Amino acid sequence: MADAGEPDRSSVAASAPLVIDPDKRARREAENGLRQFDSVVGLVERYLAEHWKFKLRISTILGLHRDALLGIHALAGNFRQSTVEVRGSKHAPPDAYRVPELVEELCDYVNEHWDAATAVHLAAYVMWRLNWIHPFADGNGRTARAVSYLVLCMKMGCRVPGTTTIPDLISSNKNPYYEALEAADEAWASNDQIELSALEEMLGDLLAAQLVSALEQARGRPFEPPVSGENG
Repeated sequence: MADAGEPDRSSVAASAPLVIDPDKRARREAENGLRQFDSVVGLVERYLAEHWKFKLRISTILGLHRDALLGIHALAGNFRQSTVEVRGSKHAPPDAYRVPELVEELCDYVNEHWDAATAVHLAAYVMWRLNWIHPFADGNGRTARAVSYLVLCMKMGCRVPGTTTIPDLISSNKNPYYEALEAADEAWASNDQIELSALEEMLGDLLAAQLVSALEQARGRPFEPPVSGENG
């Protein structure tokens, strides 16, 4: 459930990217990663400043995907138009024609459970379900993590402090992330059950790590991210 170019689990779609050279792609991905994060922060600050009630919308998801894939893929900001495989995973994403309806259902779930569910649960659900749908030809992991982080911040009612964010921590150690997604996939495949305990535990640990990074920054100390096995 990772993006193209990630070593263990990568999207394999019929459509081709715009940038083939690995170095150029890496530079563009880094630039786009900053653009996407700035968009998340901008959304959080605008909603909070205007005291708007947050609702997750398809347009928001597509906008964050466009930020991630701008200049990299022709379908930046658009759903995939063909089948996609996830190398390194047992999960087979649904057919392309089902994607819009499934993403709409994802948004409905978040909005309908907004008041009753916890921030960690909603963030975990978004992270898993977007990866499960795999709605894009490329950039699924990056977009899922960005939307999940947006939902977490909005449900908590603040831009979560800490310069080392949950998406950063996941990117630095993806194995727990992959394992938690696989566990959720297996539960859904066996009996259509939403079972996110592993993913929620991982996100809780990473949220704690991000808050520790804010504390260490305030103390003027360097922050050391948790090593493998310590965050889920």
